[in-house]
Amino acid sequence: MHDSMDDWHKLVSYDTNIQAELHSNLLKNNGIHVSLQALSAIPGMNSGAVLWVQQAQLQRARQILDSIDNDSLTDNAPKSPDTVNGLK
Repeated sequence: MHDSMDDWHKLVSYDTNIQAELHSNLLKNNGIHVSLQALSAIPGMNSGAVLWVQQAQLQRARQILDSIDNDSLTDNAPKSPDTVNGLK
């Protein structure tokens, strides 16, 4: 596999750096080579980021990110006792 500049494609943009870093690590843990580009040169500035992947891994990276259940992010929210006991 060659590593030419033309082989990298924009996968997704994020509004926050932390979300980009989390998804970047998820992809890396699944064997995807990822380049994370911060949208600000100022350290600590939370201006967002872009994830780039190589063409050969683009479809697999999209599948991984598409499989994330965004609803599970709210599943850990505290529930009322009535909801826990099945009353609602």
